[in-house]
Amino acid sequence: MPLRQYLAAIAIFINEVKGKAALALSRDLGVQYRTAYALCHKLREAMATELKGMQLGGLDRTVEVDGGYFGGYIKPANHKENRRDRRLAKNQNGKRQVVVVMRERDGRTLPSVFKSESAALGFIASRALPGTSLMADEAPSWNDLHGRFDVSRIDHSKIYSDRSGVYTNGAEEFFSRMRRAEIGHHHHIAGAYLIRYAQEASWREDHRRDDNGRQTMTVAKLAMAAPVSVDWCGYWQRAQKAA
Repeated sequence: MPLRQYLAAIAIFINEVKGKAALALSRDLGVQYRTAYALCHKLREAMATELKGMQLGGLDRTVEVDGGYFGGYIKPANHKENRRDRRLAKNQNGKRQVVVVMRERDGRTLPSVFKSESAALGFIASRALPGTSLMADEAPSWNDLHGRFDVSRIDHSKIYSDRSGVYTNGAEEFFSRMRRAEIGHHHHIAGAYLIRYAQEASWREDHRRDDNGRQTMTVAKLAMAAPVSVDWCGYWQRAQKAA
């Protein structure tokens, strides 16, 4: 594609608040869906380079920790008597994964993807600087963090925040916007690329106060500096081989 078309793609992709559907981008640019889909993912991969090696918190800093499950959708049965509680493991298809987010108050947002919240403890310990105060909800997955950090807990079944400043509203806001992106734009975000959608959501969250021009320039610079794509190198060659 001409360079102007790539720059237009970045500007259109950034202009959306919660995400850009690949089908809509393909129509805007006049290219086939597969081209737009691969391009969107390459832009997400470029955004993610900002998060490489990032650590949050430190002395007198607070980081909120929370998890949200995505993917593995199972359509409910038509008749009420045939419906099952899809939250139970026996009624799931094994594709559901949890996005665990670390969000520093008045700071950056760092997500990652795991099979369960408890599997994220090593990630949190490696990315939170010594002296960090953590905020988490009542889920037992976070119990082991007490041995490594000063952890405050909030029981969401009773209260969302208390007057002493114990809450995880920042992390909840991240998941609220990511859910909106899933429901309103992408409809299905799961599998190997779930982490890229989460990283895109965190980038948009951290840069939401920047104007469109600065956001576009930042992503253009990240894309130009990004190495060969990890996820999409050889994508078209594989397609040609399969044909």
